[in-house]
Amino acid sequence: MNRDEGKKVYVWNWGARVIHWMIALSFTTAFVTSFYEELLHDHVALGFIFGVMILYRIIWGFIGPRYAQFKNFMLKPSQFIFYFKEKVQNRWRKIPAGHNPASSWYTVWAMVMGTIIVISGLLLYGVQEAKGLLSYLNETHTQYIGILEIIHQYASYIFVAWVFIHITGVLIEQFWHKTHMVFAMITGYKKTEGEDTTVSIPLTIFSFSFIIMGILTYLFIVSSNYNFLTLQKYGNLDYEEIHSVYHEECGDCHKTYPPYILPQKSWKKIMATLDNHRGEEITEANISKVEQQSILKFLLANSAESSTREAAVKMMDSLGKRRPKAITKTPYWRETHKNIPKSVYKSREVKDKSNCFACHKDFEHGNLDDMNIKKSY
Repeated sequence: MNRDEGKKVYVWNWGARVIHWMIALSFTTAFVTSFYEELLHDHVALGFIFGVMILYRIIWGFIGPRYAQFKNFMLKPSQFIFYFKEKVQNRWRKIPAGHNPASSWYTVWAMVMGTIIVISGLLLYGVQEAKGLLSYLNETHTQYIGILEIIHQYASYIFVAWVFIHITGVLIEQFWHKTHMVFAMITGYKKTEGEDTTVSIPLTIFSFSFIIMGILTYLFIVSSNYNFLTLQKYGNLDYEEIHSVYHEECGDCHKTYPPYILPQKSWKKIMATLDNHRGEEITEANISKVEQQSILKFLLANSAESSTREAAVKMMDSLGKRRPKAITKTPYWRETHKNIPKSVYKSREVKDKSNCFACHKDFEHGNLDDMNIKKSY
């Protein structure tokens, strides 16, 4: 049998095809950027495109043309079983113009997992990063950071696995069953029997509007570091104004470290051992007892226990009962810096592991925003 002699049916209109590829491209690039903290802003922008496209596909499943509507999907278990039986037994079996049972289940599952990814991502962005429309949740819901990370990450991994299964199925259709399935979402045509898809002008405008909305949302986010979609709760702090003694006395020898990077007991240990502070002896001639007490009080009041910033929360979660004197001795620091080559810390720009300022722009202002990470290698 030669399927090339079969009839061509126009199944997928241009809007559905464009949005299909926008979903694929936005998810793939968002997934890749998720492994680079300094690309969080791009990850979020791509996530918004993905979210807009998922919303479109769900709505399209109810109002779109016949082949796109959920009510015409083949979701019965008997249809699913028969589809695979026939797939094995009959290489040249007829294929439906719309979704077959496998692609029907794939689409529904993709919409469910896509929705979970988007919602968990928005929540995580607000709770963990204290950014975006849900940044207010950072004040009261940081205890859910761990579970939100798990949901967001594993939903994404499941989506990736589902995509590979989908691609495998398409390739089998293309090269074994000779259904020209690879080109269906490019040309819109399938080698099958049925009636061509017709899309009304209002639905065409609807598709076009969502495409433009997705693109403009992405451009709006990447055009500036902060806007109403990515607005951050925590900005730069002026320690000179907040606590001049801490800024002047501690900042006289090194840049000031944000108090929230260590717990109270760690700060107490540091302030109790000033006779050997980073290899130097700090005496009352350098910093008076009154000033020392004032600095300690400030550090304790603003320590990791008192902050809902991501670094503070994760720092406390990683420590257990340990209270090291240096941030580089904490499990959180080691985990987040494990992929950095040791040679970096010996470079002229960094020199030492404790030099957080070399890679974190505005670190001395208490800003540990992922977007401020600059590579020194």
